[in-house]
Amino acid sequence: MYAYDEIDRTLVNERVSEFRDQVKRRLSGELTEDEFKLLRLQNGVYLQLHAYMFRVAIPYGTLASNQLRRLAHVARTYDRGYGHFTTRQNIQFNWIKLAQLPDALADLAEVGIHAMQTSGNNMRNVTSDQWAGVAPGEIEDPRIWSELLRQHTTLHPEFSFLPRKFKIAITASDHDRAAIKIHDIGLRLTRNEKSETGFEVLVGGGLGRTPFIAKTVKHFVHGRDILSYVEAILRVYNQYGRRDNIYKARIKILVHELGIEKFAQEVEEEWRHIRNGSLQLDDGVIEDIRAHFTYPAYEKLPHMPDELRAAAHDPAFEAWRKNSVFAHKVQGYSIVTISLKPVGSPPGDATAEQMDALADLADKYSFGEIRVGHEQNLALPHVTKRDLPALWKALDRLGLATPNVGLISDIIACPGLDYCSLANARSIPVAQELTRRFANHELANLIGRLHINISGCINACGHHHVGHIGILGVEKNGEEVYQITIGGRADENAALGNLIGPGVKFDEVADVIEDIVEAYLALRERPEELFIDTVKRLGVEPFKERVYATR
Repeated sequence: MYAYDEIDRTLVNERVSEFRDQVKRRLSGELTEDEFKLLRLQNGVYLQLHAYMFRVAIPYGTLASNQLRRLAHVARTYDRGYGHFTTRQNIQFNWIKLAQLPDALADLAEVGIHAMQTSGNNMRNVTSDQWAGVAPGEIEDPRIWSELLRQHTTLHPEFSFLPRKFKIAITASDHDRAAIKIHDIGLRLTRNEKSETGFEVLVGGGLGRTPFIAKTVKHFVHGRDILSYVEAILRVYNQYGRRDNIYKARIKILVHELGIEKFAQEVEEEWRHIRNGSLQLDDGVIEDIRAHFTYPAYEKLPHMPDELRAAAHDPAFEAWRKNSVFAHKVQGYSIVTISLKPVGSPPGDATAEQMDALADLADKYSFGEIRVGHEQNLALPHVTKRDLPALWKALDRLGLATPNVGLISDIIACPGLDYCSLANARSIPVAQELTRRFANHELANLIGRLHINISGCINACGHHHVGHIGILGVEKNGEEVYQITIGGRADENAALGNLIGPGVKFDEVADVIEDIVEAYLALRERPEELFIDTVKRLGVEPFKERVYATR
């Protein structure tokens, strides 16, 4: 966990005071809604379909138990008793009244939580691998570098009014759990031939109306130079990025139009002027950030404790363990992913009661630490293997032990037309129906790893482009129509899905997904062949044939 110092606390508290004054002037009529818009966006406040929506930052997806309790308090006191975890490792509250927002921000500030730059045309929440610091085989904890970037880019005067929003993700593992290739900048920690720490830098990824997979702009940037290199990229984007057309304003369009070689040349020229200046990081700065992170005092534990061996006879526990428990870098410990996708519920939602209870479980079983993943699930990163049976029972009582992580009902979805003023179609009811269709865990395990992503509009907050099956809701002649893609993925082999054919009506979506799954089960060469690999081998046509044969 990163411990805020006095500078961090002062900044967060000053922003609360500033926003309180801005809200007061808006409520009195001194500020019009248009004048207030830019100010509220810089503090994570959107005007949505029914009310203001409040987006709170969870930097690189790491929460302390007292912070999760405070989020529960906000949900209970100012909202309708729940929060929605997003694909950006944030949490959103959909029903807060404007007059109460400064109080909510002040309550969050007491435990080091803020909403700065969770919206607007600036640097958004820096995200990372939800297993950072505990994943076996990672280069080092990428959150150290995430925090360096967070500090440097927060309220940066040159980058607070970019052509469009800007997103960075960092990973340090071979398997990319941070989806770096669909970000404006993706950073992959690596080492050079001298065993020095640095980064492969990717640029120009992003989804939305015009999706692109990021391209490598530089294969190795030394750790000491990462701030200056990122700043060089941002300066080039700030100078050449489109401001005349919102649909062409993202850096992905600039990279596409210039070409990666020309873009790299522009960045190198800018970097040449600043790389040896004040942005160069010496070891002391890096170590100071590293020192602000605290790590658990791990015990020396056996690989297979008696408690785990005894619980293995319970088939329900074993189903959960095999699905939701993952290897930890320290012997005797595990990473536990907590599915926020129970059957029939909105993906990513957690009630205030569940958040409070999870905070208690984190204190008891995970050194008081919780992680948020971009798949809209939570994780306890430091659970001893001997505690797994007891933790499972506690999660089951909370309705949070669904063993569907990575399976077909572990659906990523945006709030869609139920909440969002930008949406054209509903997302949540589609996800709910699909979880009911595939509620049988034996069937889900037979299908194997299969990610469904749903977006209610072309802005792609549900990342439908990179779902193994992607579902995009659009409006056509006053009716909700859903386009289906297959073959997308967001990992180290990131790819955009391919459209299988014409859109289908709302009440046909679940049937279409069943048809696709049945085609996959018939077409795969062996039970171990994943859906994504069958699609790669055969292409779209066999699935298209199955879906549209009787339509």
